[in-house]
Amino acid sequence: MAPRHSTGAGAEAELPEYAGHYRLESRLGSGGMGVVHLARGASGMRVAVKVVHAEFARDPEFRGRFRQEVAAARRVSGAFTAPVVDADPEAARPWMATLFIPGPTLSQEVKRNGPMAPAQVRRLMAGLAEALRDIHRVGVVHRDLKPGNVLLADDGPKVIDFGISRPSDSELRTETGKLIGTPPFMAPEQFRRPREVGPAADVFALGSVIVHAATGRGPFDSDSPYVVAYQVVHDEPELTGVPESLAPLVRRCLAKEPEDRPTPDELMLALRTVAASYDTQAFIPAQREARAEEDASGAGSADPAKAAEAARPADPADLAGPEVREESRGPSEPVAPGRRPWRSRWAVPAVTAAVLAAGGVVASAQWAGSGAGPGARQSAAPAVTAAGSGGWRSERVAGVPGAPWCVLGTGKVLCTADGAVFALDPADGSVVWRRTFEGARWTAPPVPAGGSLLLRDQRGRLTALEPGTGRTRAERRVSGDTQTRYLGDTLVTTRADGVVVGADSGSGKERWRLPLPDGIRPRIDSFGTGSDGYATVTLPDSRSTRVTAFDPASGAARWSDRITGVLEPVGAEGGFVYFLAEDPVYGGTGALVRYEVKSGSTRRVPLGTSRSDAHATVRDGVVYLLAADGGLDAVDMGAGRALWHLETAVNHGSAPATDGRRVYFSAADGRLIAVDAREGTLAGQTRPRLGARAERMTVGLPPPVPARGRVYAGAPDGSVFAVDASDPAAW
Repeated sequence: MAPRHSTGAGAEAELPEYAGHYRLESRLGSGGMGVVHLARGASGMRVAVKVVHAEFARDPEFRGRFRQEVAAARRVSGAFTAPVVDADPEAARPWMATLFIPGPTLSQEVKRNGPMAPAQVRRLMAGLAEALRDIHRVGVVHRDLKPGNVLLADDGPKVIDFGISRPSDSELRTETGKLIGTPPFMAPEQFRRPREVGPAADVFALGSVIVHAATGRGPFDSDSPYVVAYQVVHDEPELTGVPESLAPLVRRCLAKEPEDRPTPDELMLALRTVAASYDTQAFIPAQREARAEEDASGAGSADPAKAAEAARPADPADLAGPEVREESRGPSEPVAPGRRPWRSRWAVPAVTAAVLAAGGVVASAQWAGSGAGPGARQSAAPAVTAAGSGGWRSERVAGVPGAPWCVLGTGKVLCTADGAVFALDPADGSVVWRRTFEGARWTAPPVPAGGSLLLRDQRGRLTALEPGTGRTRAERRVSGDTQTRYLGDTLVTTRADGVVVGADSGSGKERWRLPLPDGIRPRIDSFGTGSDGYATVTLPDSRSTRVTAFDPASGAARWSDRITGVLEPVGAEGGFVYFLAEDPVYGGTGALVRYEVKSGSTRRVPLGTSRSDAHATVRDGVVYLLAADGGLDAVDMGAGRALWHLETAVNHGSAPATDGRRVYFSAADGRLIAVDAREGTLAGQTRPRLGARAERMTVGLPPPVPARGRVYAGAPDGSVFAVDASDPAAW
């Protein structure tokens, strides 16, 4: 959904739709510095984007503080922090994108469900201690650790919001007379000596956070921030209700003098003595069970407007074990997936940080003449090397790092990369032609249609190229409140009022209009040559999705139906359309749905546990689903059962692709991985291809292309390569 717009006057009256290449979908919350939005990149991956308030964007001191926040957050990485994936502190409205962490804040959780159980408090303390260890290890002091800045995710607590953090050796000082922080969770030195605040202040805050988790209040409690400040500096903490096994450790954290507090490493060691075995990831399932019981009794909240403020309410059927639900068809057999471990000899350590591709394009103007086009030029060809098993590798064709997006068409491998478009011979990888478009960024390969290669870039430019030479045939600048997508030789445009417009991809002349019944901008998908277009809209109740199938050539509606659930189409074949069923609160994929066009019936197959940021493909009625954590599933939607599940240990892989024999996907380090589609076992993988970006991870990866007995893929080092699909073990 589009970001919410305020109705007041002033600079905040109209919030942006994009931050960089990320489309802002909904508002998660706001604070003194800015507004946080849920957003998506071109790959569909969810991110949380902080966009600063307009008045602060004009303040040089604030910009300096925001640059510091971005730098601090980028320096921090670990299992219990939210990684930065992109940022632009120099933008007109500075922004920063971090990985979206579904789940409530600790503040929300305690407010709704009361104090945590002792075992949960201990695990929370262990996770926060490890987070502080990672934060302090890179020389950063958070300075605002509080329940509202702790997210309770599936895999443990996450510390967020480095808005007032700073390096321990920073020269940026607090203005005279100003205190920065939240009084109930500030250390004494933050009131007495704000310029001398160090890592020990975060340990004090951790102690206060743990008291809040265990009791529902802070160790220093008053309605007046001035009274709280006095108590923090002079009074002893109130620890009634803190588990006896933890109270001495919490008291040490709340010592008045920084040197008397334990370090995060000391905390972790002490917690191991409190409980020989602690699991920092174990407290979330218990919360889900409690919420499922609350929901069953009618006490739970189901307000979709508060989606960003609550953890996912578990489906009681999911808790009881995965099963198939089929409307109009009766029950089916239970899902009983076999789990297969990823073999450690194949594992490659994950790399850190992130780079995102992104964005849509917005529309309307006329095609401008032909010729090379501004900023476009022919360029010299790179070297091509032969690879084993009948493959090849073309070195950094675009001349810059970054994984190219490729497709097979017009007898060539057609690719886009930052600032370039090129065509390769599929037999040996030699360059047929290459064009440079300075400053252009692409998030999809060229679309062969209507005798041209059609492209759209992130700057609102649509380009048509001659397939044999790459010469520019026409170019179109686009603007306005629209988004575009090529379906065959039709340029499909969507408007905010729910109208879908089809135009000739060559001339730009409008062919048809299709008004959708709900007056909401739809998402547009299609699945292969000759496929119908599918316009999907999540309805205002956040419980159902309107799906309209249409003919891209004429705009005629094939069918339209309202289907239960928040759905994302991932494939269509044989009279069925396949969807990921997404929870609007929790954000993950909890089930797969098959819709039969002829009868209008649906089959729902729960996955048992939610899959975060999942990508999927469909082949012969089987959905292959790859989650952000590397879990790969195969689900036979006809039989209504899972075939297998494989833990790949590949974080944020590409969308999967399959030729029916194997499932292929790319890893952020440049590996191409093949899994046996029938057995769910590893078939082979290539070596990593990170190149000059070895210290960075690419998120939003282009998927591999299996075709003609080979698999074609782009790698983060800028190369394109092909391998023999018949023998992945030899890669």
